[in-house]
Amino acid sequence: MRVRQFACVGVLLSCAAGGALLGAQQPGVGQTPSSLPLTAPIRERGSSVTPAFEGWYFDKDGSQRVMVGYFNRNTKQEFDIPAGPNNHIDPGPADQGQPTHFNAGRQWGVFTIKLPKDFGTRKLSWTIVANGFTNTITLHTNPDYIVEPFMDAANRNTPPTFKFQPNGPIVTGPPQGIAEKYTAAVGVPLAITVWVADEGAKINVPEPRAGRGRGGRGAEPAAGPAGFTPPPAIAVTWTKFRGPGDVTFDNNKPAIDRAADGKAVTHATFSAPGEYILRIEGNDSTGSGGGGFQCCWSNAHVSVTAK
Repeated sequence: MRVRQFACVGVLLSCAAGGALLGAQQPGVGQTPSSLPLTAPIRERGSSVTPAFEGWYFDKDGSQRVMVGYFNRNTKQEFDIPAGPNNHIDPGPADQGQPTHFNAGRQWGVFTIKLPKDFGTRKLSWTIVANGFTNTITLHTNPDYIVEPFMDAANRNTPPTFKFQPNGPIVTGPPQGIAEKYTAAVGVPLAITVWVADEGAKINVPEPRAGRGRGGRGAEPAAGPAGFTPPPAIAVTWTKFRGPGDVTFDNNKPAIDRAADGKAVTHATFSAPGEYILRIEGNDSTGSGGGGFQCCWSNAHVSVTAK
């Protein structure tokens, strides 16, 4: 039986163990209680950013990690919020690898936190303050929130894989650490190349519709209802994750050259010197966030020193 795993998204609320909801308004200088309702509207500007607890999982080395994303309810407003009073994880240091740049919309599984072996029933919380609204999510290892980001148990689908060198190591699944390092000059486009692959589902693959090939590697997803556009078989998206200036991509959704081992090239230009982290998200035909099943997509981080 396939059980859908729903991410817990704080909307002026935080999710406690087992899904209970707790008030999330945090006291602080310059912070005011939110006037938005529980279903905060999506606006061009002026709305909130809320953390999203995707779940927790066992990493390949047996350790436990929590996987976290966010929802920026502004369609034309992005935020740079340094780790600190308005962007902090508790307890422990305020900076535990979370993003400091928040892109518009729902961003799935953008970072993970490795938990100590004796974490047990303890909890972490992530707080974001944006446009004067404070939202907090609780991160925990309640059994109801365990996910399987490396393989879908129902059809043995696995996430796309990345390589940042033709013969480099394979990166797949939730992000951890820095996958590749680059150096750039301010104002000069930096070419970033990635090789992307995806195997597709292994079992329980639906029979193809007329005019379509069978499922598996590179297969196009089946057509949906009238007006529905299915996601591509595989796609990548580049975004800024951290950094002191603006990052401009010539195409943040580059085409994937199947004939060149899945090669995809984008060019990133940096407006100011400093240390940046970029995020690449790879999705298969399950689409963004794996269609709510927390599998199968991949996120990876690369660092860029702009001089």
